[in-house]
Amino acid sequence: MRELSVPLFGRVVLRRAVLSVPVLSVLALCLAFLNPASRAQTLKGGIDLTARITPTAARPEPVRQFTFYILTRSYTDVAKDVAGQNVLPTREAFIDTLKVSPELKKWLKDHDILDLTMPELDKSITADDVLAVPEFLAAFQRSNSGGVTKGLPLPKYKEADKTAHPEKYAKDYQDYLDALKKFIKANPASVSGIELELTAVNPQAKWAKIGSDQRNVVQRLAPDVAQTKYLVAKVDTDIDGHATLDGLPPGNYWISSLNLDADAGDARLRWDVPVAIEAGRTTRLELTNLNAIDAHTVSATP
Repeated sequence: MRELSVPLFGRVVLRRAVLSVPVLSVLALCLAFLNPASRAQTLKGGIDLTARITPTAARPEPVRQFTFYILTRSYTDVAKDVAGQNVLPTREAFIDTLKVSPELKKWLKDHDILDLTMPELDKSITADDVLAVPEFLAAFQRSNSGGVTKGLPLPKYKEADKTAHPEKYAKDYQDYLDALKKFIKANPASVSGIELELTAVNPQAKWAKIGSDQRNVVQRLAPDVAQTKYLVAKVDTDIDGHATLDGLPPGNYWISSLNLDADAGDARLRWDVPVAIEAGRTTRLELTNLNAIDAHTVSATP
């Protein structure tokens, strides 16, 4: 109970005013509501998350002391943007850069093959291919050299005749190709093993390196872009795989592990999970194998 001084026509009149506890509470709430800082705090929400991984044929394990990032944009989309700024050349453009014969470039463009050392490559190479592509012909000759292949036609043309007797050279060379074509058609197994002689001109290693370099650029740049432009907060899990975060403005967010893997047994997972935050409420979220991304798949993607 307190006394209030109320001015009235130049005189001071004392009145006793009794303010009960409920009234004081209401006034305090009103003042808090009128205070912008307090009002903003009451309009925010929070996240209560638990992260667990289940290895194959094992029990779920908590993701301990692991950092999760709260973003305003999906990390997957951020990584796609970074990859889009570091575009791989098209397959045809890549083939055009190879230091091989025009015939081999054409063959590669006509076939969905870049690895010339792949098993059973011979099933994709015809007798006409062997004769038309210089690299294939040389590889065929090497793989069947030393008399290991019975009945193999031997060339009768001489390199010296190429200049001295060009007509004779052309006829002998064509006769050799015609005989070789008949032999290959009659003995398709003679093409088997040709892939072992194509290592020097195999474009697969170069193509794989281009893809690997691009993935490395994305792995390096995407986390920085995500944290610079879209990071709202980050939180670490405890030894039980549990974490809480308060004071988030209402809106749509993504709970992300960026490019970091959470491991347990044979499982390697990443998360990029959307979550909606509502004013004055705590959103509970469970991160498991079901809403995770398999990191093995991500690592293998160009």
